[in-house]
Amino acid sequence: MRIELIAPCHFGLEAVLKREILELGYEIAEVEDGRVTFYGDAAAVCYANVFLRTAERILWKVGSFQAVTFEELFEKTRALPWEDYIPRDGKFWVAKAASVKSRLFSPSDIQSIMKKAMVRRLGERYHVEWFPEDGASYPVRVFLKKDVVTVGIDTSGVSLHKRGYREVSGKAPITETLAAALIMLTPWRGDRILVDPFCGSGTFLIEAALMAADIAPGMNRSFTAEGWKNLIPRKLWYDAVNEANDRIRDGIETDIQGYDIDSSVVRIARRNADEAGVGHLIHFQERDVRNLSHPKKYGFIITNPPYGERLEEKEALPQLYRAFGESFKRLDSWSAYMITSYEDAEKYFGRKADKNRKIYNGMLKTYFYQFQGPKPPRRIGTSLH
Repeated sequence: MRIELIAPCHFGLEAVLKREILELGYEIAEVEDGRVTFYGDAAAVCYANVFLRTAERILWKVGSFQAVTFEELFEKTRALPWEDYIPRDGKFWVAKAASVKSRLFSPSDIQSIMKKAMVRRLGERYHVEWFPEDGASYPVRVFLKKDVVTVGIDTSGVSLHKRGYREVSGKAPITETLAAALIMLTPWRGDRILVDPFCGSGTFLIEAALMAADIAPGMNRSFTAEGWKNLIPRKLWYDAVNEANDRIRDGIETDIQGYDIDSSVVRIARRNADEAGVGHLIHFQERDVRNLSHPKKYGFIITNPPYGERLEEKEALPQLYRAFGESFKRLDSWSAYMITSYEDAEKYFGRKADKNRKIYNGMLKTYFYQFQGPKPPRRIGTSLH
């Protein structure tokens, strides 16, 4: 059975998610702002949830249609084949509705009208007037854009950025999915040096270590669609997790380091890394950014320095970014990548970025500044001429 799946992601990072989906072997149907739609089968639901690092969740697309009145929304929702997805005892509701540039824009009204339409349709199909709703959960998510309504059932449940390793997060955390996507925008690979001088709860480094060891981000968590016995045979979930287990390369050598000036934060980062199963691949240390150094060349810095959301923090920012810039200057041949909403970041860092991308971290507009160092010389095997 060929189905369409929708994977929402951070705005500005669609190309990274598209590449990941193609690498899993699935065909792309459409790329829009903040989401990628692709074709797959029931197994794709399992593989996408277990393996994708940059998707926020995976929705099983039920359909899309145009609606400009609530009556039209009701009739067209009722026309969708809900009985193909939701069994008689299924628990179903419209968990979220979002509307952009559409005439119908009240989420609560959209949610209640669509639920009524689903009840009507399923009541007619199952010849019942009342649903026990004591079976598996089928949360529906709907998105309206320019009067086009796209409807999907959420297979993931809790958002995919919740990998399960981050019990406690430091202040202004960056989500796991965003961290993974930003790392993928750089040329860093697992055999290269990586340092985060403002490591906070360790998210960048943990995501990098998971990539280096090829540990699938979703292999140790559960998903809503595991309860959908009518759509996805249990065996497909086992297959995905078994493959994830087979791919782990736990014994690799890495040079991944995290520093923070706050020792309590370093302790949290260490605990998170252990929880993620990559504690042995990362070296954490309490250290000021002014003392940032490394003996080797061609390393990478990927970091999320403080933004100064509060006024007293803002006053310390020029000095902080200047210290960071001066330390970076001493790291001959290194590349640095930083995400920050601080408007004067480049000015105090003391160098104009080679590239920068605008990325929305939640509602916060941030920039991903890229300071590229030289490429390392090719490693050439010795050969006799």
